[in-house]
Order: sequence, then C-alpha cells, then structure tokens
Amino acid sequence: MAVTRLLYFTADQHVLYKATGRALEIEARFPADASGVATFRDCLAGLPKGSLLGLLADLAGEDFHEDQLPYLRGRDRQAVIQRRLSQRYRDTRLAAALSLGIVSSERRNERLLLASFTNTQQFTPWLDAIAEAGARLTGVYSIPTVAPSLVSRLGAQKGKCIVVSVNQAGLRQCFVDDGKLRFARLERITPMNAEALAILIRSETLRLIQYLTTLRAISRDAPPVNVIAIAPPNASDAWSAILVPDSRAVFRVVGSEEAERKVGLNGPVVGAQTEALYVSLAARKPPREQFAQSEDRREYSLWKIQRGIVMAGAIALGACSMFAGVRWLDVTGTRDMSANARQDASAADSELQRIVASFPVTETTTENLKATVVEFQRIAARTSTPDAALGFLSSRLELFPEIELDSIGWSVGQSPESAKGGGASATSSSGVISEFLEISGRMQNTQRSDYRVITELVQRFGAALGAGPQFRVLRLQLPFDISSEGTLTGDVGTIQNSEAPRFTMLLSRKLN
Repeated sequence: MAVTRLLYFTADQHVLYKATGRALEIEARFPADASGVATFRDCLAGLPKGSLLGLLADLAGEDFHEDQLPYLRGRDRQAVIQRRLSQRYRDTRLAAALSLGIVSSERRNERLLLASFTNTQQFTPWLDAIAEAGARLTGVYSIPTVAPSLVSRLGAQKGKCIVVSVNQAGLRQCFVDDGKLRFARLERITPMNAEALAILIRSETLRLIQYLTTLRAISRDAPPVNVIAIAPPNASDAWSAILVPDSRAVFRVVGSEEAERKVGLNGPVVGAQTEALYVSLAARKPPREQFAQSEDRREYSLWKIQRGIVMAGAIALGACSMFAGVRWLDVTGTRDMSANARQDASAADSELQRIVASFPVTETTTENLKATVVEFQRIAARTSTPDAALGFLSSRLELFPEIELDSIGWSVGQSPESAKGGGASATSSSGVISEFLEISGRMQNTQRSDYRVITELVQRFGAALGAGPQFRVLRLQLPFDISSEGTLTGDVGTIQNSEAPRFTMLLSRKLN
C-alpha cells in the first residue's frame, strides 16, 4: 500500500501528515519561515527517494472569479484557459480553473471558476525543497477544492450547501452548489467556548448567505440553504441548541466522530482539528482540480503511468494464470479419460481372450476363420429371394389387364457380357451378381393382325418394368420380327389366328 504524505499549509504553521490507507498521523510540524524550510529539507532527506508528497493549503488569501469561455475541447480549451488565467493572475504557477458546467444560451459556453492565491511566493521554497529531495509532488490542493468531496460524504450531493468547520487556520466556510465549489472564505478566530463559537458560526453563515445573494449565487426567493456544521468533540449538543433552522438557513450539526466515520478515518488524529477530514480525503481521494502545473507533477505522472502498466501486467498475468489453470484442468480431465479408456480397452481385451479361450479347438487358424466369416457375410449379402421381384412384377401387371403371363423364370448369377433381343441390349461387368427375371406372356382381346397395337402395348409394358430403379430390361421378344433384317408381310395375321400373340422379356437387377 502506497504511503502518501501531505503538508497542511497555513499562515502560521505547516504540519506534515502521513496517510496509510485509512490511518492518518502527524509526522512533524514546521514554522512558516526560513527555519521551517530548512527543517523541512532535513525531514525530506530522511524519507525514501520518490516518496509521494502533496500540499494542502488553508489560507485566507484566496481568490475566486467566475468566468465563461466558448465550449471547446482538447488543446484549444487548455490554451484559452491559460490565457484567461494569465490575464487574471500575475503568477500562474499555482492557478486552477474549475469547471462549473455548460451554460445553455444562444451559444454553448462553459462556466469556469478561476482560483488562485494572492501570494504564491510563499509556496515557492517549500515546492523547491520537495523537488530537490526527489519526492513526487502529487498536487497542490486547497481546503475549498476538497470541500465538495466532504459534502458528498456527509450526505449532501445535490442542491446548495455550506459546510462550516473549525480548522487550525480558523473558521472555514465553503459554498457548494450541486457538487461544484462556488465560493469559500476563511475567518481567523481566537480560542473560545462552544457556545460562543456556535454564535459566531451562525452570524458568519448568515452574512455569507447575504453576500452570496448579492452575487446572485443564491436567489432571493430560494428556499433556506442547507448548512452542515462539523462540531469539535463534546460540542455537538451546545451547537445544536444554538444552530436552529430559520427562513434563511437550515443548520445540521455533525459530530467529529460521525464525520470521521463517513470520511473513512480509523479514528481521531492526535493534535489535529477538523482539518484532518480534508487531509484524509486529499490523500486518499484527491480532487481532479489542483493548482500545480504539469511540469511540477511530471515525476508523479510518470509514476502513475508506471503503476498503471504494472497493474495492467499483473491483471494480464492473472488472466493468463487463470487460463493456464483451466487448460491444466482440461488436460488433467483428458488424461483421466484416456486412462479410463485404456482400462476399458484392457478389460475388453481380457474378456475377449477369455471368450476365445472357451471356443472349441479347431484345425485351422484364427485368420482363416476370420476370412471364412467375411466371405460368408459377403455371400449372405448377395443372397436374394424372388419375393421382391414377384411383388414388383405384380404391381406392374395391375396396370396392364390385357397381358396374361404364361411362365416366370427367376435366377441369380453373373450377367453375361452382352444380351441381345428385341432391340434392347445391356452390358454387365464380370463378377457382378445380378437377379434375373424371365417372363413369357400373351395379350388377350387383341387381334394378331393388329401388330401396331401389339407392339405399342408390349413396349409400354417393358418401359413400365424398366422405369423403376430396381430392374432394367435386357431382352424383349415380340410375337413377330420388326427388326430391319426381318420382313413384315400383309398376311401376318392369317396364320394361326386362334392363338393369342405371345412375347418374352428378360429383366435384371444388381444385388448389393
């Protein structure tokens, strides 16, 4: 955990705080003169090089000025802000521009709160000492710039609110509007009892509200302003009796213990007053707006970049480690599955050997038995019955009632190299087992002399048998010869008129 030190800077005395997590303690005190600078240098010499050190100012000499500039972004905006700061302040080394939001008018403008100190030279020797010691300057803050964060922690995120605290430098009042700092002032006070301090807070707060109303920061017909008063230890009851609400302000007294708990402090800081709340927030959750220039904070910016790279590398390493762990689990699971598979294979092989050992003794080898089984399976796959062929033939005969079959011949064997007949031929490769169906039939109710009708009917019947994917026609023989070599005479129907025309057909189907 990084240790951050903060120099609480007042007009009379400077206090060096050390923040570690939620713990806060005072390390040293320095007078606000040259001897204090020398002591501060000696203190920095005893710190590790590269220590984180910031500065928190609580001074009365503060300047706040509201301004507007055109809505810009990037370098153009930064250039315009620097020009406005140089026009407002002679020394811009400790000057800041706090954004108050966008103004919606005829053109978009951005409201800014320009802030600086009336005497910036008092910071120079202390900042030079920090740079010479090799420490990293985290930033130069002021109590007002930390006030919005404190107000948010105390439960007033929206609306107008004034937070009042009694610090070592005096009575601090900060006016916050919707989480944005608008005005702040510091009143030097002398030691007094709780009742007198509460009366002073009430009168000064009402004066501040009247001043803000004159500046039009608060409307005259606005509701009462919320005022949070942070009471020192054992002063909450006395303050609550005096700080009662009225038509201009609604006071809410918050005890120091409650404020420390909401801010995140472990407990009260010995030797510190309410400024410890601001110091803790500036050390752990510093505001984005601060007064130091980028040149003064260069070492700190580089450190943040290096830390970001280290964190990104650590995240990447963690992600890679998680991925490697997942992959290792996958590999482990795969190894277990492989081991189980090997065990199952070994058990199956043992069971096979046991079964084989129980077989009767044969006069041949295992390879011959395997070849015999394979050949038997091949023969069984090519073995067929005439049921399918007869069923197919029956379905086609239903479409041709004129045809009557005389004989059906079914056989299985190799197809011949060529088959001829009836103008149809087919060739089958040797070694291919096929199923053959040879049918012989006649045509009823048809004159033998009407050879055109006979030819057309037989050819349609053959086409119907060969149209399916199962059978193909190898040979078709008509009742007469209609080939180019034959002779068709006019007395074709005069011979044996009593006999019906007959035909013969041979079909083939390959077996799997």
